[in-house]
Amino acid sequence: MSAPAPLTISSERRVPFGPGVIVRRHPAWSFRLDARSLVVCALFLALTCAVFLASLASGTVPIPLREVIDTLLGNGSGGNAMVILEWRAPRALLAALLGSALAISGAIFQSLTRNPLGSPDIIGFASGSYTGALVTMLLVGGGTAQVATGSLIGGIITAFLVFLLAYRGGVQGFRLIIVGIGVSAMLGAFNTWLILRANIEDAMRAGVWGSGSLNGLSVEQLWPVLAVLAVLVPLAVIAGPTLRQIELGDDAARALGTRPNVARLFLIVLGVALTALVTAVAGPIAFISLVAPQIARRLTRTAGVAILPSAVLGAFLLVSADFLAQRLFAPVQLPVGILTVCVGGGYFVWLLVRESKRS
Repeated sequence: MSAPAPLTISSERRVPFGPGVIVRRHPAWSFRLDARSLVVCALFLALTCAVFLASLASGTVPIPLREVIDTLLGNGSGGNAMVILEWRAPRALLAALLGSALAISGAIFQSLTRNPLGSPDIIGFASGSYTGALVTMLLVGGGTAQVATGSLIGGIITAFLVFLLAYRGGVQGFRLIIVGIGVSAMLGAFNTWLILRANIEDAMRAGVWGSGSLNGLSVEQLWPVLAVLAVLVPLAVIAGPTLRQIELGDDAARALGTRPNVARLFLIVLGVALTALVTAVAGPIAFISLVAPQIARRLTRTAGVAILPSAVLGAFLLVSADFLAQRLFAPVQLPVGILTVCVGGGYFVWLLVRESKRS
């Protein structure tokens, strides 16, 4: 049997490509939709909405679910509207947005390193963002915008340092991870020294913030985060095909018309920016960027790490973790980072042992 002729499409078209798969092609862009991925995304979007509604209904002042829905539709009473729309909804929305940002960043770095351990909180980029934010907060004394800028600069410098130390005629994923863990440990010691030398009020504020907390976040943080993610997330989705090309190797990527070094630099800056945004707003929240892309890949059964399923899983995980952090020891509210560390730590140990055996 002769081989099928290559598929050439000169205009935008919807093309079936295997069971349950739809490929959308255009002369300037293309993307692939898998039926299983769509089902997984829809399922976890529904679960995220359910946990979101539960977060709005529960608290020191419980509100029946019917009244919560009426308030969201604009028919609630004044008291319910204040509690839900001004206090609870912004925090739950921020949990979803920040969880998606962490998961997308993790998907980018795991794809670039071709290793499930290559998430920004493991290879030191999150620690670098935290260091930049701490330096700005404790030494410079800047406000929210300055802390966000310091977080971004710290993450970029750390990424450059890790890649420089790991480069030996190229960057291998496992070497990058080992170097990143070492840099992260050194930055952790430096961060502790910064906190210890600060005055007691700043040290307490930095310590609570450093555990990764959504406590106290409001609509004031929601709109800036939404504006930044409105730029970064579409860029990450558009870069998805480029990630898959780089996974094939630099020679294959060049043959497909991609400049791998330029694309890799752009993706690194994009991933660091997503991590830095979360760190600047809520502090370093660990393990969402490690766990979410891997769970998404296993559920969707895709060959590589997918951006959109990872984002949906990240939103679900952080919204759920924040809901549990608020309710487990109510009325005491735990920082959400404590819960993600407890849950993600076991997953990290299992993944580390698995990757070591494979290597």
